[in-house]
Amino acid sequence: MVAFGKKLKERQIPEWRGYYINYKLMKKKVKQYAQQIQEGVQDRRHVLKEFSRMLDNQIEKTVLFLLEQQGLLASRIEKLGERHALLQQHPVISQISELREEYRAVGQDLLRLLFFVEINAIGLRKILKKFDKRFGYRFTDYYVTTRANHPYSQLQQVFKHVGIGAVVGALSRNLADLQDRQGSYWSIYDQPSITLQDPVIDSIKAAVDRLTHSTNFLHFLGQHALIMQEELPSPAEDPIDEQKYHFMSLALNLVNTFLYMVNTYIIVPTADNYALSLGAAATVCGVIIGSMAVAQVFSSVYFSAWSNKSYFRPLIFSSVVLFVGNVLYALAYDLDSIAVLLIGRLFCGLGSARAVNRRYISDCVPLNIRMQASAAFVTAGALGMAIGPALASFLQTNFKIFIITINADTLPGWVMAVAWLIYLIWLLISFKEPVRDTEDNHQPQEANSGPVQSEELEKGLAQPLLLSSEEKETDEDESQECDGSEESSEHSHKPANSIASAYRLLTPSVKVQLLIYFMLKYAMEILLSESSVITTYYFSWSTTTVAIFLGCLGITVLPVNIVVGSYITNLFEDRQILLASEIMVLIGILFSFHVISPYTVPQYVCSALITFVSAQVLEGVNLSLLSRVMSSRLARGTYNGGLLSTEAGTLARVVADGTITLAGYLGEDKLLNVTLLPSLLICIGSIAATFLTYNSLF
Repeated sequence: MVAFGKKLKERQIPEWRGYYINYKLMKKKVKQYAQQIQEGVQDRRHVLKEFSRMLDNQIEKTVLFLLEQQGLLASRIEKLGERHALLQQHPVISQISELREEYRAVGQDLLRLLFFVEINAIGLRKILKKFDKRFGYRFTDYYVTTRANHPYSQLQQVFKHVGIGAVVGALSRNLADLQDRQGSYWSIYDQPSITLQDPVIDSIKAAVDRLTHSTNFLHFLGQHALIMQEELPSPAEDPIDEQKYHFMSLALNLVNTFLYMVNTYIIVPTADNYALSLGAAATVCGVIIGSMAVAQVFSSVYFSAWSNKSYFRPLIFSSVVLFVGNVLYALAYDLDSIAVLLIGRLFCGLGSARAVNRRYISDCVPLNIRMQASAAFVTAGALGMAIGPALASFLQTNFKIFIITINADTLPGWVMAVAWLIYLIWLLISFKEPVRDTEDNHQPQEANSGPVQSEELEKGLAQPLLLSSEEKETDEDESQECDGSEESSEHSHKPANSIASAYRLLTPSVKVQLLIYFMLKYAMEILLSESSVITTYYFSWSTTTVAIFLGCLGITVLPVNIVVGSYITNLFEDRQILLASEIMVLIGILFSFHVISPYTVPQYVCSALITFVSAQVLEGVNLSLLSRVMSSRLARGTYNGGLLSTEAGTLARVVADGTITLAGYLGEDKLLNVTLLPSLLICIGSIAATFLTYNSLF
């Protein structure tokens, strides 16, 4: 992984090189300031003042050039407008086509200007983060707040594209007018719902959205997968690699994700009854549900390592193991063995191939559709989570086939066994193992297509512009730029080769994000896994009622993400949503406690809804922030960022399910409050940790 300063230089447009911020100079200044303060030569107040002035000068240089270029573009559009007016009076098809191409040429130049602004914005974020790392998490907040809100702010030009919107609007309107719509007197202002289908305008709008961090449902949902996208593409479209990409193989990976989530939650409404039928306590359902997560802690690692060599073989293994696990789960009833039941669930956990599913999207899906594939990955999991419990409500039957009992407890196992058998056959027939490049087999791949981008530290905006650089920095320059352990690790090509080395790469911000992820998964698992026991004890709900309740909770995932992804994230910063969501989870947990008798259905349902929905919102924002603060060395390889987040969430589920079983020894009347207490404490701790690292989440 080359140093960021070199990447920044390589992506600069050669003829505009003198107008970019001097990242290398500012980086050396930060290092000098740190040494001077350590030696007592400079005081912090003077350093802050001097560095602020340097930043102001660098931004002013960039902004003045930006305004000059905007003026040139506006002048070109004005001249084209004069020709456009003449053509409206005397239309000539050939001249209309020529004029349209000239407008598109202006659009291409505007796109280059947006790339210019975007690279400078990335550099500013990077240097601000580096300064904060050296001197504490206060300067960025101070600088951005004072400059961005000032009436003469030049920072607004960089981060909010002031003035560019007018140029975009003019291009869009004129290109729309030049479309072949003979006999139509409508304009884009009369029909705002009709969007201009022009590739140049689409690219410009995408670049503007990246620059302002505006998001949409697809992007927000895709971030849940921790498969980050190329958000700074080149003007040329990324070609689909036919040797690697195969639609049916992608579909099979998504179906694997869906079936696994159904398999995980289909037993939740009936696990307590199954435990009772085998002579165990109802609260042993925690162990039954959690045993799958226990095995997944280990399976995630070996599946992640296996995906370095193959995708087909681990999916075959996953399907076979899950088939066997579900058969054992179903047969446990007739064998009257809780041990067989637990072994079956352990087998199911050993078949968790989510690491393979995620890695396939990261490695084999082209950039231009990777966001859609990532969103589909998350959607498949969410639908499986909702359909699993709901499906259990339709499996209420009781009969025998020879000596095999088919009832509400065993039927989920048989249904899933059949589903995995069908999937296995489909896999054998349709899956196509992607061709692996020889280079990939011998060298670790760059982080720019992995689950976590190296420049995700820069608000996720560090992707190649495919612009060549005539100058190359020497190794000596690069070594001078690498002024910390984090930078040194970024300079290395090698990904983390063990859990221990991956852990050493975690900064305080990353650790806090993983803690938050652990907390929300813990709270959700407590809510879902003990729901059957709690509702049976307090409200005498049937298995069907519990299944419908859990299904309704699961269905809220997509609508909530639509609202958050399309609207909320465009109104507030991610860190603001993060903190607000944590507080809402805390409120949901507090409201769930049984303090006042009787414990009512409205209290339980409302508190569960608040907790679950808030946790879902928190998960999306948390993973978005996590991807931006995680080291580039965790982008690829076996021990990547996706694996770490999966392990954190899986451990949370294991601990939560174990807590339910242990709390069951105190009696079902104490189960609710005893299991909620750890959730409360972890939630309070995560909120406190968020406050401590809040300014580092810029």
